[in-house]
Amino acid sequence: MNDPRTYQQHLDVVRERYATIASGAESSCCSGGQPLELRDAARALGYSEDQLASLPDGQHLTLGCGNPLAAALLEPGQTVLDLGSGAGFDCFLAAQQVGETGHVIGVDMTAEMIARARAAAAKAGHANVEFRLGELSHLPVADATVDVILSNCVVNLVPDKAQVFREAHRVLKSGGRLAISDVVRFADFPPDVLANDAALCACISGAATVGEYEAALRAAGFTDIRIVVNDRSGEFIKDWEPGSGAERYVRSALIEARR
Repeated sequence: MNDPRTYQQHLDVVRERYATIASGAESSCCSGGQPLELRDAARALGYSEDQLASLPDGQHLTLGCGNPLAAALLEPGQTVLDLGSGAGFDCFLAAQQVGETGHVIGVDMTAEMIARARAAAAKAGHANVEFRLGELSHLPVADATVDVILSNCVVNLVPDKAQVFREAHRVLKSGGRLAISDVVRFADFPPDVLANDAALCACISGAATVGEYEAALRAAGFTDIRIVVNDRSGEFIKDWEPGSGAERYVRSALIEARR
């Protein structure tokens, strides 16, 4: 896959789009900006009604392409890191699972998303959640301080995925776990899709293959790598960027690994 953009152009395109989403001008991240009904979208991704009922208002901005919490197996007292935390959807759910003795850190490169997440945390009184501005390729997190890393349909948006996994490995404690949802590519994109900024920001054209994912994780030092592709995900992916034929190229997957 050959991204026609430079590294910085890639980041700028994604940051601008997600700043627009955070401002309320668009209503969903992995949907091509198309309006989604929160409960229907969350149900399709595996979230429960009880989880939704417990969230602060406005967290529908970052539903992603799956439910990484289903595989995270979080425990009270753990420190959790969410890569690309957006408005805080998964962070707030994780905070409930790790409890008052645990800690959740959300990292996002979009200042507008960080502001929105911090406001929601303050309003809801989530004292065990914090949000930090930063890029996933250079995490503002100390070495060996995290028990579990989550991410929901964000790694595909980063130009250097191998560096993301090196950083993830660095901040995890020995034995720490990675549990993320993302899209994986199973067919090559035509040049017009690769050059389409909307397709990139809709979590389509930045996808890596399962083999590329495995190789990057292994090179970063991860073991026990497990990637499970959701073959039925084409049913909702086709609506992300109407007309792009996204369902012909990508599927969502659950990726797990251990440090």
